[in-house]
Amino acid sequence: MDLQKHAQQERTAPPVAELRASDADRDRIADILRDALAEGRLTADEHAERVEGVLNAKTVGELEVFIRDLPAAHERPAAPAYTPVPPRPAPGEIPAEADANVVAVFSSAMRRGRWRAGRRLHAYAVFGTVEIDLSEAIFEYQHVVIKAVSVFGDVQIRVPENVSLRGTGGGVLGNFEVSPLDSVESEAPVVYVDGWAVLGNVEARPKRGKLVADILDRVQGKVDRTLRKHLDR
Repeated sequence: MDLQKHAQQERTAPPVAELRASDADRDRIADILRDALAEGRLTADEHAERVEGVLNAKTVGELEVFIRDLPAAHERPAAPAYTPVPPRPAPGEIPAEADANVVAVFSSAMRRGRWRAGRRLHAYAVFGTVEIDLSEAIFEYQHVVIKAVSVFGDVQIRVPENVSLRGTGGGVLGNFEVSPLDSVESEAPVVYVDGWAVLGNVEARPKRGKLVADILDRVQGKVDRTLRKHLDR
């Protein structure tokens, strides 16, 4: 019987305009009116009159009346400041064999500067230190997978600020830390760091101030190809 009563209440729920206004609702409308006064859309007398009405309004619908003729009442929510990261490559899409291996056993090894990043890179640090710096690398593929394994060692991975970064792994009495990063460019590379830290450390994060310059070149190239295709028709 209670369920039937609850369902009936949901069917007869009042529209949003008839809901009781909250203090937050009144503050939102008051902010819009203040901006309209500053922009010269309302005179001082009109502003004062509407603010008084806002303070006395009882419902959401009554509040909306005071901003109905202002642009802010008709603005759409802003688009998200990022594009969704492309889905992770399906199994088998990225070769199992590494394009390059960086190994440090009781030593140190690094890969940095202007170098070509393939689709897969393996980094192993056993009582040693490995540094992978992609901040100036040339990305030939959008998806780059880095397998990082640290045993009593340290693997440090740095990426440009305008790529996407993801990580899957863990630590056994160690630290596995990947700082997720979302690029605003749909053409941006995506770096996946997978691995384990056994009594060691694996860390991946962006390198501040470093950007992949050729992302804009790729986008412009895509636009140019689209325009040429359109003009050829």
